[in-house]
Amino acid sequence: MNPPKMLKEDILLLLNSKKNKILDLMNLANSKGENSVITYSKNAFIPLTEICRNECGYCTFRRDPQDPLACILMHPHDVLERLNEAEKYGCKEALFTFGERSDEISQVKNVLDELGFESMVEYLYHISYETLKKTNLLPHSNPGVLNRKELKMLKEVNASMGMMLESTSSNLMKSLAHKKSPGKNPWLRIQTIENAGKLRIPFTTGLLIGIGETLEDRAESLMELRRIQDKYGHIQEIIIQNFRSKPGIPMENHPEPSLVEMVKTVAVAKLLFPDVSIQVPPNLNRENAQIFLLAGCDDWGGVSPLTHDYVNPEAPWPEIEELTKITEDVGFSLSERLPVYSKYISSEFLSDIVLEKIDSMNFK
Repeated sequence: MNPPKMLKEDILLLLNSKKNKILDLMNLANSKGENSVITYSKNAFIPLTEICRNECGYCTFRRDPQDPLACILMHPHDVLERLNEAEKYGCKEALFTFGERSDEISQVKNVLDELGFESMVEYLYHISYETLKKTNLLPHSNPGVLNRKELKMLKEVNASMGMMLESTSSNLMKSLAHKKSPGKNPWLRIQTIENAGKLRIPFTTGLLIGIGETLEDRAESLMELRRIQDKYGHIQEIIIQNFRSKPGIPMENHPEPSLVEMVKTVAVAKLLFPDVSIQVPPNLNRENAQIFLLAGCDDWGGVSPLTHDYVNPEAPWPEIEELTKITEDVGFSLSERLPVYSKYISSEFLSDIVLEKIDSMNFK
């Protein structure tokens, strides 16, 4: 499917749509869907550590290493125990996430040393390998900014990987959102996504809407992802995620993006990326989720029947039965997928050990 050639001015015009033009935009985006199937991945969310070098203004995931309730490092036995439980629920995806460059923090480094690992990336490799060998799940990792060597290492034991771009706006590095978050430097994140492309890693990325960026920033962010996809073709999914205010965060009083803002961004993303799935997290949009299906959203992302969303703990996942009803009420059907999209299941994108695991799963 050939993507359209859209200039920044074209994208801004669509993002500024008013009245009936919004409905026209939604209909046009919805027409780009290849079928009436909405996909999701049944996963187990495994936060390997809650320690992070970034202190984002909208985050409730990160904990201070001095916090007695903080998970400094989830031990291998506990990880496998959680994954074995996930198998009983029919989960196929093991979503591994952790605070970025957490091994720069002494408390995390000390536990890694005790377990015999040099870094969080080395630990993640071990956990991912164990997942492939000892469970019926496929690893999908979100470890934040990585260099090319680290990505190459993790490709061997991951079915796919991900990291949100969030925004290309460098101005956010001076804002409440990212001023204490060196890893949110747009250049570093773009470099990570590009290196994943060079290494042929199936990748999920996306935008965080409503953290202080302008419409121009949103347009430029989408265009940057389109540039990368045109060059490498490894982006399998783009998430359009809305900022949600939470008690106690620095951005508690920051306004959330409106439903119309989100709808227009989702629709424009689908027009710009007819070759990529567009996801909107259903647990962050429970009341409005169906509207996004009419604007080009064709994937619900990872949904867990076992673990909650540790990044958004106040927003529980909908039950699969509820998600089915939400989807079918609008005229679509719901279908489970693997964490790697089918068009990337080949030796070009996946290692032998991952391909062997997928083959043994007999997933239809």
